[in-house]
Amino acid sequence: MIDIRCGDCLDVLKTLESGSIDLTVTSPPYDNLRTYNGYVFDFEGIARELYRVTKTGGVVVWIVGDATIKGSETGTSFRQALYFKDCGFNLLDTMIFQKASPPIIPSVRRYQPNFEFMFVLSKGVHKTFNPIKLPCKYPDKRTSRSLHRKANGEFVKSDRISPKMEKVAENVWHYAVSGGNLTKDKVNHPAMFPEKLANDHIISWSNEGDTVLDPFCGSGTTGKMALLNNRKFIGIEISDEYCEIAHKRITLAIKSKEGNM
Repeated sequence: MIDIRCGDCLDVLKTLESGSIDLTVTSPPYDNLRTYNGYVFDFEGIARELYRVTKTGGVVVWIVGDATIKGSETGTSFRQALYFKDCGFNLLDTMIFQKASPPIIPSVRRYQPNFEFMFVLSKGVHKTFNPIKLPCKYPDKRTSRSLHRKANGEFVKSDRISPKMEKVAENVWHYAVSGGNLTKDKVNHPAMFPEKLANDHIISWSNEGDTVLDPFCGSGTTGKMALLNNRKFIGIEISDEYCEIAHKRITLAIKSKEGNM
């Protein structure tokens, strides 16, 4: 079942049952970096509602960056993260979405920007963590010595056995954002994030059968990957145009999955 609800994000959130969402993965429009059909949103109201609808132990992944205006970054991302904490969320992790081959933004005054923050927020102690694991560069059983600094500043040596074949991924995730790297689907949307990014968060912070929410559904990336990973999905989108795009895209993905089973 594809559950995409067209309407104002805050109004629709208020209709959801308290404690009904296991995971939210979303990227809101921020700092007018993209033209989003002229829509704006009430961040503080939405943050409070996200806390209400999130289950105890549930997680919100909030993907956001900052514009640079008159030589200064806005700091919108940090203010939002701190407000989430004021609402009661734990700031579980400040992750980085690093963009391989990002669009070039010429500047003679600062370095080329190529990342966004992915704030991982939990309501209480998070109940699910299925870590993404990567192959070790040196997959052996060598014992190595490492130095650890104690609270008093003293260094102590400890033995560490390298993982045999794999290790848990770090919190800086790299994704290509050019050409067909976001999706192979034919989608017209101004601010998509990569399908693999949504996929990786969904499998990390939820389990099959859980309910995933995207209150800024856009082209339906989170919904597509949630349903392909056997999660339930609720999407909210204020634009009728994008609601239709997301619905068609997710429908095609499900039909393709069913045809390959």
